[in-house]
Formats: sequence, C-alpha cells, structure tokens
Amino acid sequence: MPTKMRLQRHGKKGRPFYHIVIADGRAPRDGRFIEKIGTYNPVAKPAEIDLDFAKAYDWFIKGADPTPTVKSILTHEGVLHYNHLMKGVAKGAFTKEVAEVRFNEWKAAKESKLTSAERAVEIAEKTEAKKRLEVEAKINEARAAEIAKKRLQEAKAAAGESEEVAEEVEVAEEAPVAEVVEEAPVAEEAPAVEEVPVAEEAPAVEEAPAVEEAPAVEEAPVAEEAPAVEETPVAEATEEPAAEEPAAEETKEPTAE
Repeated sequence: MPTKMRLQRHGKKGRPFYHIVIADGRAPRDGRFIEKIGTYNPVAKPAEIDLDFAKAYDWFIKGADPTPTVKSILTHEGVLHYNHLMKGVAKGAFTKEVAEVRFNEWKAAKESKLTSAERAVEIAEKTEAKKRLEVEAKINEARAAEIAKKRLQEAKAAAGESEEVAEEVEVAEEAPVAEVVEEAPVAEEAPAVEEVPVAEEAPAVEEAPAVEEAPAVEEAPVAEEAPAVEETPVAEATEEPAAEEPAAEETKEPTAE
C-alpha cells in the first residue's frame, strides 16, 4: 500500500491550520488517515511546527512518500539529515554515538542560526513598521496641512463675501432710513397729539350732576309767582287813554272854527 506523508487542512477560512498525517495515497486529501505525527501553523510568525521526530523518521525509512511541503518540514526539523547520518553508520563510516553527537551539533548550530534569523526578522519587521508609521505620520501631517489651508481659504472667501453682502445691505438701507426719518414726524407725531383724550374727558365734567341739581333752585316759586306782577293793568290803562285823546282833540277843533 503506497503511503504518503501529507498535510490535512483545518482551521477557518483565511487562517489555515494543518495536521501532518500518514495516509493512504489513494485516499482524499482530507479523508481518512493512518496516523497523525504533528501539526503545522503557517499563520504564526515565525511558523509553528510541532513534529514527533521518532515517528516521522520511522515512517520515512519505511518508505512513506512526503509531499513537497512535508519534505521541507522534515528538512527543517532535521529528519533528512539524521537519515543521512544513519546511512553513514550503516556503511561503517562512524559509530552511532558519533552520528548522535554530530546531529546534536548540527541542531544547536541551526537553532542558533534560526534564533539569530528570527531576531533579525523581528528587528527588520519592527524597523519596517516604524518606517511605515513615520511615512504614514508624514502623509497625515501633509493631508492635515492641506485641509487646514483649504479651510482657511474657504473661511477667507466666506468672510469676504459676507463683508460685501454687509456693505450692500448698508448701502441699500441708508436711503430708506433717511426717508423714514423725514416723513415720520409729519405722519406719526400729529396723531399722537390728536389722540390725547381731552375731548373724551370733557364729558366727564359735563356729566357731573351739578347742572342736573340746578332745577332744585328753579323749582322755587319765585319764577312762577312773577305773573302776578305782569297782571297789573297799569300799563294797559295808561295806554288806552293815550289812544282816546285824539278824539278829544278832534272835538275841540270844530269848536275853534
């Protein structure tokens, strides 16, 4: 049965997480598997690899065919280098103890390189991030300056327009104000004098009961008794003989003749 060392995908969309498995070469990619020998997380920086070294070496020497990605993982973890040393032991070039010592030396050197490389990567990432922030800060400052300049120009333009409008309004209002000042005393002040309630208050004096009480004096019998004096026939008696005197004169004239 052809066996393969492959990755079995897990995780969410955009954040993959893989299991390193031993599966039948005829099985689907994410189908059934024989054994799980590790995990691989490419999203982390640096990538995280958790591999069972003994099982991986055992399946490799048994003939399990690794995929390109799994082969790079085995190289990174030293499975292929350890297999190379074991071939030298099988040929009698050196003993297994020497092979173990060489492998440990290689592993320590690689870890130091990886550590220095990781540190260099971290430093480079930090430096790049710092530069990016500086560039973004400069861009933001330039944009802020442009926006401030534009707003200042708009404010000046608005202020100029408002001043022009104010001047036009003042010019338009000056002439009507003069006309109102000239016409106002004639039209508005005269009614103010006419509206003084003098005529309305006069009836208050006329309505006073002083005149109405006057008949109390007129009711005195002085005016009513006056006809008694008028009935005196003195004037009539004196007037009647005055009219009769010509008759006497007329009688006297023939006698004179």
